[in-house]
Amino acid sequence: MLTTPLYNEESLLSELAAGHEEAFTSLYNHYHSLVTAAIQRFVKSPDLAEDLSQEIFMKIWNHHTRMAEIDSFSAYLLTITRNHTLDFLRKAATINEGKAEIIRHARAARSNTTEDIVLNDYITELRKVYEALPAQTQEIFKMVKGEGKSYNEVASLLGISRNAVNKHVVRSNKAFKDAMENDLGISLSLLLFLFFRH
Repeated sequence: MLTTPLYNEESLLSELAAGHEEAFTSLYNHYHSLVTAAIQRFVKSPDLAEDLSQEIFMKIWNHHTRMAEIDSFSAYLLTITRNHTLDFLRKAATINEGKAEIIRHARAARSNTTEDIVLNDYITELRKVYEALPAQTQEIFKMVKGEGKSYNEVASLLGISRNAVNKHVVRSNKAFKDAMENDLGISLSLLLFLFFRH
């Protein structure tokens, strides 16, 4: 996943460490497609690769104060991309057969089992978080996650920039992640898939 670093990458990392969103956006725009492509080689799903990529860049933003200490951002990004993807695959492999069946088929009718009750509780919590988001953020998140539209399609439909779409999605992902910070026993990405089909 190595790529040519930005000519001003060292200064961008210093600015990112200081909390400048513009620096984060520059790094994101430069590396995002490479991270997503690297993940897709493992998960084979473009949508899931995009979700995991967003989670990785969210991690970077959440730990932005450390970025000035990074010698090679590309190498650092490669490491966390590999670790995050493998961690996701390990967790996915531990999902029991009942949950895997729900994920594969996203059944509308569910039996009244403990597992289904827990899943419904998670979805109820997700709905509360979703409804607390600003109206435009809700709309963009639904278009991207629920309807499968690309960032470019959403930007064109709403007359906003792709970066603006990305910021709304990142904000939404962070809200969901913060609210569901305890171990779900199921990937947040897969849970969101069910949420929009529930």
